[in-house]
Amino acid sequence: MHKIIKIILIVLSVVGTVLWVQLPSGDAPVGEAVESGSMNFMFIITFVLLAIAVAATVIFGLKNVFSTPGGLKKILIGVGGLAVVAILSYVFASGTDIDIPAMEAKTGILTDESTVKTIGTFLNMFFILTIIAVGAMVLPGVKRMFNK
Repeated sequence: MHKIIKIILIVLSVVGTVLWVQLPSGDAPVGEAVESGSMNFMFIITFVLLAIAVAATVIFGLKNVFSTPGGLKKILIGVGGLAVVAILSYVFASGTDIDIPAMEAKTGILTDESTVKTIGTFLNMFFILTIIAVGAMVLPGVKRMFNK
């Protein structure tokens, strides 16, 4: 199986190199570049590889979850933690912290308070998850530094 994957990757690399050479030059009109067959085929290859990567990740991840004794419990704890972060993020998002008519006038995009609250929720989730990730990387190093 390993040799087959290597052969497939070599073939895709050669095809990608040939397509890259056939791309339109930088001074070509945008319409011509967009309708280039080699560019379209490169996108198709990208989407196929992405689909294969996602499928492999899901399949091997699920296999690992169900074959490990505590795997399902860890997944449920992780999903529960993410749900707690999502709920806290929603609670802390106000939706009234900007002037909505001024934003609509500036951007030209119609919006309402719930849209602003949703954006605030996702920003809060991003910040909380970033703090958790940085803490997960820094705390073990600090702990080892003080234990020695």
